[in-house]
Amino acid sequence: MKFLALLALGCCSLTTFAQNISGQAYYESKTTIDMDNFGGREMSEDIKKQIAERMRSMLEKTYILTFSNNESIYKEEEKLEAGAGNAGFGMMMSSFSAGPQYKNIEKNILLEEREFFGKQFLITDSLTTLDWNIEKESKQIGQYIAFKATAVKKIDPNDVSMARPRNRDRGATEKKEGAETQDTTKTENEDPWEQIEIPKEVIITAWFTPQIPVGNGPAEYAGLPGLILELNVYRTTLLCSKIVMNPKAAETIQPLTKGKEVTRAEFNQIVKEKTDEMR
Repeated sequence: MKFLALLALGCCSLTTFAQNISGQAYYESKTTIDMDNFGGREMSEDIKKQIAERMRSMLEKTYILTFSNNESIYKEEEKLEAGAGNAGFGMMMSSFSAGPQYKNIEKNILLEEREFFGKQFLITDSLTTLDWNIEKESKQIGQYIAFKATAVKKIDPNDVSMARPRNRDRGATEKKEGAETQDTTKTENEDPWEQIEIPKEVIITAWFTPQIPVGNGPAEYAGLPGLILELNVYRTTLLCSKIVMNPKAAETIQPLTKGKEVTRAEFNQIVKEKTDEMR
């Protein structure tokens, strides 16, 4: 009964009261890496720990979603870098990580500023359309009751930002019955780009609260009857750590304008071609 009552309240509020709502939601982002597949099982545990520590600043970030009834700006919180870390890997990570994003739910518009190898792009896109399955499972996140929703997202085969280390054991199994019986776990003289893969689809798990009746959320995600407080996409988790409702001082929500205008597919193709050049 509580599930149905809160959902009904959220849906009603979305159309009745959402125009009076504004706020800022802070999200802590953490991404984990399977070091066995990333570095190989031949790598010592000490080396794995050292690499993981160096990558921590790149894989753990804070983002701020400034939202109103139908619009939002989502960007990384600016922090002073503690050290240079792995410069090469850091450059690649910054190229693939999302820049500031503007969403307009009413007009179905998503704009994202992205810098890639010294060039500024403005990605123009429609909002990600997902077939959300709202479940009865709920939990407490801070002072809010959140409900679970899941969806399957199709991935552009050129979207290098979704690349992940190829599962070596699975690769060995897939080729076991083939004509070639070579050991696929060997990395000597192996093209490093062949050690990654881009999934065809990923499962999205979101936790939203009808107590904040805006159909918005972090990154490009939206479309639920309440603000998304937690989001899980493959090995990345975004968890809301703080919400400030009706803040006195907040960033003005305006469409982004900086950079050469491209579609999402065009930008993914540009990144793919540059990645192939680096091979």
